[in-house]
Amino acid sequence: MTVRVLIVDDQALVRGGFAMILGIHRDIEVVGQAGTGAEAIEAAHAHRPDVVLMDIRMPHMDGIEATERLLAEADWPVRVLILTTFDPDEYVYRALRAGASGFVLKDIPAEHLADAVRTVADGGALLAPTITRRLIGQFTTHRPADSAVAHRLHRLTDRERDVLVAIARGHTNSEIATHLFIGPATVKSHVSSILTKLGLRDRTQMVVFAYESGLITPGDHDIGH
Repeated sequence: MTVRVLIVDDQALVRGGFAMILGIHRDIEVVGQAGTGAEAIEAAHAHRPDVVLMDIRMPHMDGIEATERLLAEADWPVRVLILTTFDPDEYVYRALRAGASGFVLKDIPAEHLADAVRTVADGGALLAPTITRRLIGQFTTHRPADSAVAHRLHRLTDRERDVLVAIARGHTNSEIATHLFIGPATVKSHVSSILTKLGLRDRTQMVVFAYESGLITPGDHDIGH
């Protein structure tokens, strides 16, 4: 399987650098480049990439709006990986809310960039659990639970809520299986059901949902504590 990648950044040198880094890998193909959010959407429709490396801060249309529009319009499975020169901040949080599957800093070691692309292409969420929780917690602590989001919780069974809470706290499927005394295959089935019922793309979106619905709060303890 070859992962098709679109690189979006307003600096040509940055785009070229990432293209060179990724181009040496046999299983990754850079199918296009774009310098603005609008160009990114156009290029994505033209090339139908599996992963879009999206700069978060660009003139005219930033990476957040481009991510939201692209994911809303795409009729093929595409993932967005945010590029930023900044530590996790509200821009990154807003990008996650818009549907991005994670983020990487632009100074990521070259050998790690390809792994990041593969992880996102495979449906994984590229955010360390501790960073995810700190980032989302920082921007939800002083906000009331979103009633529209919280209302969707009724779609889940009690067991699915347990699984969602555990995922939001950063636990793996095997850890969840051990704690809830169920098999790993059952956990995987619950995860798929949660994604479908809530209309979410991946585990990153599940974490955002859990916090914004008020299901858990930044001060909650980890599973088993």
